[in-house]
Amino acid sequence: MAQLSITTAAAEQIQRVLEERGQGLGLRVSVKPSGCSGYSYVLDFADEAANDDAVFEEHGVTVFVAPEALPMLDGSEVDYVSEGLNRFFRFNNPNVKDQCGCGESFTV
Repeated sequence: MAQLSITTAAAEQIQRVLEERGQGLGLRVSVKPSGCSGYSYVLDFADEAANDDAVFEEHGVTVFVAPEALPMLDGSEVDYVSEGLNRFFRFNNPNVKDQCGCGESFTV
C-alpha cells in the first residue's frame, strides 16, 4: 500500500486555505508532464473524491492523490515551508532521481 505523509505545517496550511475558501474536502495532488526534467506537481482543491483516488489523512486534513500519480509520490512527505518571503508546499519525494535547476520539475 502506498504511503504519503503530511507534516503539521502542511496540515495547518491546508486547513487555513480550506477555511478561507469556505468549502472543500482537502488537497488534491497529481503530477503532469512538464518542465525540463519530466514532471511537475499539480495542487488543487478537492471538492469531491473520485472513486479511484488514494486518500491520506493526517493531522485532521485529507490529501487525495490521483491513481496515476501514486507510484511517483509513494513515500513522499508533503510539507509547507517558508524561505525568505516565499511560502510554498514542498514535496520530500524519495522517488526523485533528478530535478531541474529551478526546482519546478523532476524525473523519477
